Amino acid sequence: MRALLSVWDKTGLVEFAQGLVGLGFELVASGGTAAALAEAHVAHADVAEVTDFPEMLGGRVKTLHPMIHGGILADRDVPEHLEALATHEITPIDLVVCNLYPFASNPSVELIDVGGPTMVRAAAKNHAHVGVVTSPAQYEGVLAELAAAGTLSDATRHRLARAAFAHSAAYDAAIVAWFDAGGAIGEAPSALDAALPETIHLALERVETLRYGENPHQVGARYRVAGGDPWWDHVRQHAGSPLSYLNLFDADAAWRLVHELAADAPGREAVAIIKHANASGAALGATLVEAFNAALAADPQSAFGGVVAVGGVLDEALAEVIAAGPQADVIIAREFSDAAVERLRARRKATRLLSGPSPEPLTRSIRTFGDTALVQDADELLAAPSTWRCVTEAQPTPAQLVDLAVAWRVCARTTSNAIVIARDGVAVGVGAGQQSRVVAAGVATTKAGSLAIGAAAASDAFFPFADGLESLTDAGVTAIVQPGGSVRDGEVIEAANRAGIVMLMTSERHFRH
Repeated sequence: MRALLSVWDKTGLVEFAQGLVGLGFELVASGGTAAALAEAHVAHADVAEVTDFPEMLGGRVKTLHPMIHGGILADRDVPEHLEALATHEITPIDLVVCNLYPFASNPSVELIDVGGPTMVRAAAKNHAHVGVVTSPAQYEGVLAELAAAGTLSDATRHRLARAAFAHSAAYDAAIVAWFDAGGAIGEAPSALDAALPETIHLALERVETLRYGENPHQVGARYRVAGGDPWWDHVRQHAGSPLSYLNLFDADAAWRLVHELAADAPGREAVAIIKHANASGAALGATLVEAFNAALAADPQSAFGGVVAVGGVLDEALAEVIAAGPQADVIIAREFSDAAVERLRARRKATRLLSGPSPEPLTRSIRTFGDTALVQDADELLAAPSTWRCVTEAQPTPAQLVDLAVAWRVCARTTSNAIVIARDGVAVGVGAGQQSRVVAAGVATTKAGSLAIGAAAASDAFFPFADGLESLTDAGVTAIVQPGGSVRDGEVIEAANRAGIVMLMTSERHFRH
């Protein structure tokens, strides 16, 4: 039996090669793989010995030869193929071990592998007779099966071939993405093509099977872009039940909102409580305990079964306060003290305790329905308060600007139509997902109650009529931020001036569906 080895990732290579030799395999290796085997004194032949042709063009051409690919591609069930092998003295290759250059980690023309994908695809095509190994994680299982049975089963070769084509597809997808970003030689792409290229090639790899999907009768899993390193890969679960689809969806929303709030208020602590991807409460405070209590007080009923995001270290004191409150499905923080984990584990056994790094920026949104997809770049603009225009006679105070910024941040991350009321750095009223902006305002003021008096409010889109604004001012709101842009902006501004309130416009809408 003959095995061809040509790998970039040499993790476990020597041990695997030694195992193959012990099972009677003749090894053929190329380039750096051959050098690594030689250094470890593992018997092998160099590809150049098999092809009787030296590597050339700086290593670009070494395995692209009939003596190699004839041995890989020959169908052992076809007599003519076997005759061709005999005529040209080509030894069949039974196992191809190849993983590709790490293009995604350092994109360049020189890391566009040619020979590697060709070998991988050839072996995978001929998987009825050839095994193809594309990851060190497969070494142990392959050796074990070869040792036990002397060969790989049809099912194993099929599974390995499927993984090989996925490996090659992910590699090509990374190269296409690099071209789309202007990494190849040529003109930089237009802004449109950079955000929305002609084709999108996503290679996703499953990294986590979830408890279930949105509902218990649905299966769910977390995938990542192949070769990527998302922040979720670095999340640690300290306690609690297995994660479900909605646990991850809501925890991601909560964690991103907490970081956005903290970025606007250096020196203050941020806590957000999320339910179904919308904030039931979000707050800034001098301490995390103060911020949590304020966020909870905004809507304690909706907080039950939600996600608590803590923008800092969750210590024992905060753990005691959280444990005394409504049941949280997930608590996510930058870190947990050991005492906090023990306190929460004892009081809230099912609650998932997660710690993780800051989230990476969002870049692209893809939503699918059937065979159709809607694609857009991420809604990451969020104009700073310093760029807002005051359009009323009344001018904002520094305290109002803080509350307007909190309301605006939370509102931009709330399902549309959305109105958010904030007071003293706390989102005290959230009206989410309403078909009417007036109704959204009514929901927000009802939740805020008396806390709406003297508070600030944000609207994710313009007020088409003055009635939405009047609903807020009737409840006592004294400052409003909204995108503007309605044909009736003049009427809305007049209504704000009659009420004697502050109104600012951002010229930036944040619908969220």
